Amino acid sequence: MKGGLLAEGLRRAGLRPYVPSSVSSHTLADAAEALIVYAWLHSSITLEESVGLLEKSDDLADGLGDLLRKIVNRVKLS
Repeated sequence: MKGGLLAEGLRRAGLRPYVPSSVSSHTLADAAEALIVYAWLHSSITLEESVGLLEKSDDLADGLGDLLRKIVNRVKLS
């Protein structure tokens, strides 16, 4: 998956304010990827549910945004 899509998904999820403003799109993509993996490893979301959310959207960046929003609602971030 291209990093630009992950970075855009993070933006569409409304999570951009939680990442320092000076970071690159690559770093935004890394943050989105890390959040997805963290949620999966901690059983906050299943692979099947993740794929289902991505399949529902015609636009992959929107689907990633939906996925990241769902994860943020389930994972306690400190």
